[in-house]
Amino acid sequence: MATIPITKRGAELLKAELQRLKTQDRPAVIAAIAEARAQGDLSENAEYEAAKDRQGFIEGRILEVEGKLSAAQVIDPAQLDAGGRVVFGATVELEDEDSGETVTYQIVGEDEADLKLGLINVGSPIARALIGKEEGDTAEVQAPGGVRHYEIVAVRYA
Repeated sequence: MATIPITKRGAELLKAELQRLKTQDRPAVIAAIAEARAQGDLSENAEYEAAKDRQGFIEGRILEVEGKLSAAQVIDPAQLDAGGRVVFGATVELEDEDSGETVTYQIVGEDEADLKLGLINVGSPIARALIGKEEGDTAEVQAPGGVRHYEIVAVRYA
């Protein structure tokens, strides 16, 4: 199985989700199933069906998270020293060459990505265009609205 890059923060979030699923969500759905069973005829019991569906989702998510954690290659951005190059985990400050607008992104794993927080997936077009570049370089990004050019203003590993 191939390794999946994930930041230290992302791994901690997945571990916390797994803990919550196993200690809170799973027992709650088991209790809901037991309560629905106590109501009698299961063939027309909507609460029972909903609880069984929820149980299936929870068990599937537990397996998915455990699989991701077992295949994870945890990378601590604070421990990186890539010589100023943009790599997984790096925080990059960019300036749009057309508008002059500056944005800051951290390149993270698929499960951690949240554009509102400035966390972009390593597989996204902008991250792929940035990987390997250095401060002062220009990255050409194929965006839905056309090609955009960004100058890399700063690269930090934090």
